[in-house]
Amino acid sequence: MRYFALLAALLILSACGNSDKTATVDDLNSREVKFPGGEIVHVETVMDAIGMLRGLAFRDKLPADHGMLFVHRNPGKYTYWMFQTLIPLDIIWLDDTRTIVEIVPDAPPCKTEASKCPHYGGHEDAKYVLEISAGLARKFGLKAGDAVLF
Repeated sequence: MRYFALLAALLILSACGNSDKTATVDDLNSREVKFPGGEIVHVETVMDAIGMLRGLAFRDKLPADHGMLFVHRNPGKYTYWMFQTLIPLDIIWLDDTRTIVEIVPDAPPCKTEASKCPHYGGHEDAKYVLEISAGLARKFGLKAGDAVLF
């Protein structure tokens, strides 16, 4: 049965589009996020506890058109921090309708011990948290109330 499921998944992936790009395992957990101005960012999707703890930590670069989308099981007031994150990020909280409820632009890396790293956000109920390259929220003109598609 396990081999049947793997074969079915591979067949589905191979049938998707006539792209010149070869699909990878990373593509299974990624999606496009479209902002109100039509800009698109490719994000890794994280829903498990370990992925949420790791986030974008230890990465020394992030392409401008990439990011990470954290999907929480239930809406809540979620704070985020930049411990062991090496690159500045814009952090965007979205409610269950995928509307921006809070933005922290240009959150700097935290290069100190964990207990001294500031926590960001968590002032509004959110189901999704999006991390993108620092400066993109401003460049795209994002603000609370904007709808995001994914």
